[in-house]
Formats: sequence, C-alpha cells, structure tokens
Amino acid sequence: MSLKNKLIPKVSLQDLPDLLTIREVAGLLRVSTLTVKRWGKKGKLPAIRINSRGDRRYKKSVVLKLLGEIVETT
Repeated sequence: MSLKNKLIPKVSLQDLPDLLTIREVAGLLRVSTLTVKRWGKKGKLPAIRINSRGDRRYKKSVVLKLLGEIVETT
C-alpha cells in the first residue's frame, strides 16, 4: 500500500457536526479509538451515550477545547 492511499483527507473544523463519532474524534486528535475510550473513562473527554447499544458521541466543543481551538473565558 502506498503512502498516498494512507493520507487522511483534510476536514474543516467548521464543517464537522455537533456530535462526533469515536472514529472522527480519534482521527482529529490523531490517537486510537481505544485512547478516546480511556479518556472518557477518566473524565478527560466525556461521552454522550446514544441508542440501545450505547454508542458514544462526543460534543464538538469539548473536542475543540482539547485541540486548543476554543479558549475558555472566565
């Protein structure tokens, strides 16, 4: 497999939905999905559970805060 096929397309942060999947979050933060789950258990990145399977969704604002895109004003 060539390097060209491994490249991830660039996504504008403004175009992202308000709730992100675990794969989207992992891709943005460049970590594994397991790391995102661990951060959720530790409270660093709280998840919202949806549907009967308990799928995780993450608020875009929380993810952007982790990225340093949003500065808290207090």
